[in-house]
Amino acid sequence: MPAAQLLLLLAYVPWSAGARTAQLLKANDQSGRCQYTFSVASSHESSCPEPGQAMSAIQDLQRDSSAQRADLEAAKVRLNSLENLLQQLTGAQPAGTQDHDQEMQRELGTLCRERDQLETQARELETAHSNLLRDKSVLEEEKRHLRQENEDLVRRLETSSQEVASLRRSQWPQAPDASQDTPQGSREVSKWNLGFQELKSELTEVSASRIPKEHPSGHLRNEERNTGCGELVWIGEPVTVRTAEAINGKYGVWMRDPKPRYPYTQETTWRVDTVGTDIRQVFEYDRISQFARGHPSKVHVLPTPLESTGAAVLAGSLYFQRAGSRAVIRYELSTETVRAQKDLPGAGYHGQFPYSWGGYTDIDLAVDESGLWAIYSTEDAKGAIVLSKLNPESLELEQSWETNIRKRSVANAFVICGTLYTVSSYSSADATVNFAYDTGSGGSKALSIPFKNQYQYSSMVDYNPRERKLFAWDNFNMVTYDVRLAAL
Repeated sequence: MPAAQLLLLLAYVPWSAGARTAQLLKANDQSGRCQYTFSVASSHESSCPEPGQAMSAIQDLQRDSSAQRADLEAAKVRLNSLENLLQQLTGAQPAGTQDHDQEMQRELGTLCRERDQLETQARELETAHSNLLRDKSVLEEEKRHLRQENEDLVRRLETSSQEVASLRRSQWPQAPDASQDTPQGSREVSKWNLGFQELKSELTEVSASRIPKEHPSGHLRNEERNTGCGELVWIGEPVTVRTAEAINGKYGVWMRDPKPRYPYTQETTWRVDTVGTDIRQVFEYDRISQFARGHPSKVHVLPTPLESTGAAVLAGSLYFQRAGSRAVIRYELSTETVRAQKDLPGAGYHGQFPYSWGGYTDIDLAVDESGLWAIYSTEDAKGAIVLSKLNPESLELEQSWETNIRKRSVANAFVICGTLYTVSSYSSADATVNFAYDTGSGGSKALSIPFKNQYQYSSMVDYNPRERKLFAWDNFNMVTYDVRLAAL
């Protein structure tokens, strides 16, 4: 073994075993050269072996040196691992790793934003779903309501058909048997071949006009008691026919035609709610029972809005004041067209000369036995009531009378047999018909006929000459009053 290797081997000896010690001695030999001498104490031998045993000792030392090298390499590996772990813990990472982490952070931020967007969309979808469920519930309720109305209409149609069939059997002549010869009076038989609507209209009028009806007061119909004109002497208790459901029904006007024309009958009823700024709807009811239940058969939409509660119906036409003007319009209901339009000369409008309750009631149209009237005032009349007779076809003014009754001092007015009557109060339960003006004599007089405002807000009072009743609209309620006239 070379001396250098042996020295290196000896140098590792102190790390292999703590019990071993080595001494290095330096001295000149006999020739004067420097000589190094190592002394190592053996841990296994008490005395030096024989020369043959020296090689065995050297081999032991070599094995110990190899083991030491293996331990050293293992220590280096563990040290490198510890250094890498320390760098990770202290953040001293290579540049490539930092770039990767930054990219990861950006991706994480993007994912967070997308998550927030998805959560927002989810909330919006939940809200939309809730709204859809609510709309579905409303539609289902409307569907149920419409189904009920449809069933009611079917029942009413069946009832009407049965009534018409009954009337035809009881009132109409039976058709001749086909096996018999046609009599010579076949022209009279052929007149029964009318349309269904004409048949229904004629039968309704005939049957209603011939049957006297008992009223709650115990009196017969006024047509039976007094068929002529006369002076008003009594007004009965109000009878409520219908109550409006919505706020726009607080005041309005309702009426029946005293001279109905086909396709209308004496049962056909019209109603206008006059609360609002653009009043155009006119509700039509074929039968009184439909009106009482609130089921219109048709809704007219006027081409121009009306004003006040002063509308009237006569001979198939609706007469009303055009909003914001002194014009009176004749609207034919069957054709839904305007047939005439005229201004009342000098008439106040839109709050100049209303009744005491207001409501822009400057022009009040009325119907009596003789035709169509207009109740209004002018600047020349200084607020006194002017009563004018109008031509129902052309609306031309035929004659006028200026009274001494102040229009603002009375609550309502109506005309019976050419005489103007006024109501003292629209709210008092103990109101009266307090004045009368006779167009025949041109004179007026004070009256004190009790008139009851049962619901304390009468916005309309009109006379129906066919039924001999007053129609009124009293605080959401449509009522009628029987009247009694003194025979002339």
